[in-house]
Amino acid sequence: MSRVRLLVGTRKGAFVLESDGTRKDWTVSGPHFAGWEVYHLKASPLNPDRIYASQTSAWFGQVVQRSDDGGKTWAAAGNKFLYEGVAGTHQWYDGTPHPWEFKRVWHLEPSLFDPEVVFAGAEDAALFRSTDGAASWTELAGLRKHGSGPNWAPGAGGMCLHTIVQDPSDARRMFIAISAAGAFRTDDGGETWKAINQGLRSQHIPDPNAEVGHCVHHIAMHPSRPQTLFMQKHWDVMRTDNAGDQWSEVSGNLPTDFGFVIDVHAHEPETVYVVPIKSDSEHFPMDGALRVYRSRGGGNEWEALTAGLPQKDCYVNVLRDAMSVDSLDKCGVYFGTTGGQVYASADGGDSWNAIVRDLPAVLSVEAQTLA
Repeated sequence: MSRVRLLVGTRKGAFVLESDGTRKDWTVSGPHFAGWEVYHLKASPLNPDRIYASQTSAWFGQVVQRSDDGGKTWAAAGNKFLYEGVAGTHQWYDGTPHPWEFKRVWHLEPSLFDPEVVFAGAEDAALFRSTDGAASWTELAGLRKHGSGPNWAPGAGGMCLHTIVQDPSDARRMFIAISAAGAFRTDDGGETWKAINQGLRSQHIPDPNAEVGHCVHHIAMHPSRPQTLFMQKHWDVMRTDNAGDQWSEVSGNLPTDFGFVIDVHAHEPETVYVVPIKSDSEHFPMDGALRVYRSRGGGNEWEALTAGLPQKDCYVNVLRDAMSVDSLDKCGVYFGTTGGQVYASADGGDSWNAIVRDLPAVLSVEAQTLA
């Protein structure tokens, strides 16, 4: 019987949860790197026991950890990120130039094509690649050389490259998202990049139709349809069917279109999940009721999923990397909260239960389906 492994990053360490295919009873391993912020963990799709973790401390800086036994043991991987010095600047909140600096890794994305390749999205916004299993890193500098770079500005959480989406049909195509610059696509393996923000609207920049300056929170893709992407923006849920060349809003009947996370059902490319949050100043659910919203038609028409979720006095948030799906026949959906709960649904969102309740604030959740 297949098993499911959840990789959970939190404010105070990493946790590995495992269950059989019934997804009823879970074992919990951790905390790994206790006391450290673990922004993201992700396993290689080509070697499922190889897991990478982004470990960060205000005292000791950034460390990338690697496990080759499914999270049982860990070793610090290469942590020298080679980049082009301090070349380039970005725009600070008041419009003045601010030199680029390396702060932390927000997202790790192992390659779909080579088990030794892994990508890292950093703050300040930059993309790095390792070709030796994270032993060494080199910047894909074409991104920061994009002509719009001086106009990139940080979002409230910093100027982070937080989303990396690979095209499973084309090893040279990749999508990334930066808060608060927008979304970009490469079609040549990272040598050059195109801003893909047409159709986005942002109220708090001088030109709402600007090439960059849009605060994208997360992007999701179903692997069978790499031309179709779904986006949760600072405001608005968006969709593109031409690899980002043009976006359209699909917020529809959502009670609020602000949120951080978005994901797609493993077997239904038009089934999309979001977790609306009240506003950009009140990062908690509407009316204190935690609700996942599902669209079975690719957006516009949304239904609230509440069974098993707290519908009173709940004031947690769900962050951008804190939702994931497994690939079992009945798709499992998982998300973690800033209150330390990890919720699971073994029936595509129809019903939920908390598989852990008292972890530190959850930053990321990644699901693996194991043979």
